Amino acid sequence: MNGKKRNWTGVIAVSVAVALSLTACAPGSGSGPAASSGPVSKDVAGAGDVTLTVWDQNTDEGITDAQEKLNAEFSAKYPNVKIDRVTQSFADLKTTLKLALSGDNPPDVVQANQGYPDMGAFVQGGLIRSLNDYDGLYDWSSYYPESLLKINSFSADGKTWQGDNLYGISQTGEVVGIYYNKKILTQLGVEAPTSLDELEKDMAAAKAAGILPMAYGDIEKSPGIHLFGVVQAAIAGSDAVNKLVTGAGGAWTDDASVDAAKTIQDWSSKGYITEGANGVSRDDALAQFEAGQSAFYIVGTWKQAAISEAMGDDAGFTTLTPKDADSPVTTGGEGLAWAVTTGSKHPDVAAAYIDFINNADAAKTFIDENSLPSVIPADYTPKPGLETDVFDTYGKVTSSGGLVPYLDYSTPTFYDTLTSAVQQLTDKQVTPEAFTEILQKDYSGFIGSK
Repeated sequence: MNGKKRNWTGVIAVSVAVALSLTACAPGSGSGPAASSGPVSKDVAGAGDVTLTVWDQNTDEGITDAQEKLNAEFSAKYPNVKIDRVTQSFADLKTTLKLALSGDNPPDVVQANQGYPDMGAFVQGGLIRSLNDYDGLYDWSSYYPESLLKINSFSADGKTWQGDNLYGISQTGEVVGIYYNKKILTQLGVEAPTSLDELEKDMAAAKAAGILPMAYGDIEKSPGIHLFGVVQAAIAGSDAVNKLVTGAGGAWTDDASVDAAKTIQDWSSKGYITEGANGVSRDDALAQFEAGQSAFYIVGTWKQAAISEAMGDDAGFTTLTPKDADSPVTTGGEGLAWAVTTGSKHPDVAAAYIDFINNADAAKTFIDENSLPSVIPADYTPKPGLETDVFDTYGKVTSSGGLVPYLDYSTPTFYDTLTSAVQQLTDKQVTPEAFTEILQKDYSGFIGSK
């Protein structure tokens, strides 16, 4: 293929990145989003020889395979473009991207995590450009539902999430749910849970049978967002969580969040989740589940391909419906946004690349690799089994409003605050009440400063 993939997973300049000031501007950028210096164009062939440097975190099985195929197809269509692909883990990308965007030679295209911690900071620093003009060329607003586009939008000053400026588009849909082992549930004589009460009864049955109820590893910290997000959504419901994350109302010390924290700490006390989870990697926990050593595993649909490959027809996927609700509510949305940096010397080529890897044909490529695209082709019928579970759930929660944003979008510092607090919660270093007070302190400080 015409392109090179470099894997920088685990190689991070932590001390430098931590010292980085996000108010620094990329070369040629100013405060807020950089507008194009002239008319935008679809003419990739006329751009001459271009090396397009692309940073992504599409490392999961299936998704990375689709990305490699799409890169090869783009370079075949445009032989004048060489793609220099740099892949990193999600955690490493969050650390290294801030430094790279403010340097003298930033990448052209990056995946930026949505919400205030990353995308908002990049917009404020003038590090990524508005894509409104390219939306006019490629008509992404007609292809994507408005709800997905708003997740990738900010005000021009980066201070208001879901504003009027589009800063990226996403190629994959994401639902965080509960994968389960069908053989184990049959052995226990229980059904796949659809409520929190049912899940807890199933986990109690597994524990009584000497089976680990839920494999869980949180050494990377991000799994804690998913664990708390699933439980909180199942208790609080979509309206309350949406208001919290968007700053529209409520408090993290409300009863629903306290109850969610109590539930998770209770699971840890009862041995429902892996003991010493803070020292266990998410990959080791996943391997434990895939080997049939636990009944459940909470993660997003980006692990669909890996779990399908490992477990075949033995794997199922479910989400939870809150009490007095008609449909499930869970955390998720879409994959990281593909954005064009203000330092790119080839924004037209970068935008054409983003369109190519996110369009309807690209969606079919992701489906072929057992992955969930952000927009499922209307004429596609999912394969029976896990794919049907995943695709049907995605359709159900997106159409009903049951897909609530990732909790770390809430404030610029909420990712670090929440992930550290969940580790303290499961390790019983803080009470559930103290846990929610930690979150509220971060949240109040940000809301009060807006």
